[in-house]
Amino acid sequence: MTNNTNEFGSTNNPYQMALKQLEETAKIINLDEGIHKILAKPKRVLTVSLPVKMDDGRIEVFTGFRSQHNDARGPFKGGIRYHPQVTIEEVMALSMWMTWKCAVTGIPLGGGKGGIICNPKKMSNSELERMTRRYAYAISDIIGPYTDIPAPDVYTGGQEMAWIMDTYSTLKGNRGEPALITGKPLPIGGSLGRTEATGRGLSFTVREAAKKQNINMNEAVVVVQGFGNAGQYAAQLVEEQGAKIIAVSDTQGAIINKNGFKANELIKFKLENKSIRGFPGATEINNDELLTTESTILIPAALENQITKDNASKIKTKIVAEAANGPTTPEADQVLYENNILVIPDVLANSGGVTVSYFEWLQNLRREYWSEAEVNERLDVIMTRAFAEVYDAHLKYNTNMRTASIALAVNRVAEAIKLRGIWP
Repeated sequence: MTNNTNEFGSTNNPYQMALKQLEETAKIINLDEGIHKILAKPKRVLTVSLPVKMDDGRIEVFTGFRSQHNDARGPFKGGIRYHPQVTIEEVMALSMWMTWKCAVTGIPLGGGKGGIICNPKKMSNSELERMTRRYAYAISDIIGPYTDIPAPDVYTGGQEMAWIMDTYSTLKGNRGEPALITGKPLPIGGSLGRTEATGRGLSFTVREAAKKQNINMNEAVVVVQGFGNAGQYAAQLVEEQGAKIIAVSDTQGAIINKNGFKANELIKFKLENKSIRGFPGATEINNDELLTTESTILIPAALENQITKDNASKIKTKIVAEAANGPTTPEADQVLYENNILVIPDVLANSGGVTVSYFEWLQNLRREYWSEAEVNERLDVIMTRAFAEVYDAHLKYNTNMRTASIALAVNRVAEAIKLRGIWP
């Protein structure tokens, strides 16, 4: 298998990382060897070739993937990302993490993930539509409202979900199937509260972690790496809890101001200028300086493998809340744990997105829609309960929060597999 290389130059393989996490967890909970073998491999991984006519008339062939890890607890669920560095290993790892994420929060879904190797920033809207519809056509036999429910991910959003829903609905009898996919625009069955769900869910776990660490949020300073959807809403919502944002980064660079930024002003500036670089009163720093800036709460909201064995010992914070998937390597996890830094792992911290996607799916199946206040209240209940259960497991197993969360999740999935049995 080839290694994944992300935009910051890391060459760690996320699937090997996911397998290592599972192996460590299996030892702690004495997982049945057969169940371990089942969970170490996705149930299905589909690779598809996507010929697309570009605007200039030439044919470009893209490669897409859909990994379906485990559906013992319910239909597969997981996003679709468009990125030049998507790999099959990355998609397989993310589908496994989605299985744990759903199990940790207690929602009755399994893990899936999809991706297309492309650079959406260099494609026109019409090219993106043709590629998206071709992908939907290619995977249409393995997705569905009761089998696999995709969602947005990196560089995809409501428009792509609308195209996929429309393509699938047309193929399957020309009837609207809103429950096929989540993260849709509101007019075609989207849920209120979905856009900010990942950041909001993370803010609930930060609130609970601060209580455990006896941190006064009014005195907390926060560093956010990655200022996309999750990073923006996480910054905004922890700021509402009283914290001060002192450093932020995006794909163009990183900035710091020890006096603090206003999240809304950063969001407005990025919307107008496409980057946070050049924000008035800010000093530019590099990615390493950002991650090692002294803070109360560090929120990695970029891509995988940002906190590694090389920089973990330099991290000076009390809480790491992972808005991104897989930002901390297993070796770094151990260093942070030994340095008494509480990590709220991705499978817990950023599970607000899949939780509200679950809410959207339920609303679609029932054709019954909830108020934003109801969505947020239900999300708070689930995230608060999930954090408490993971924190208790971390004390019970005397291990870090990630291993505890995966232990909790693996136990739940293993129980479902045993109860259902192996057939035929």
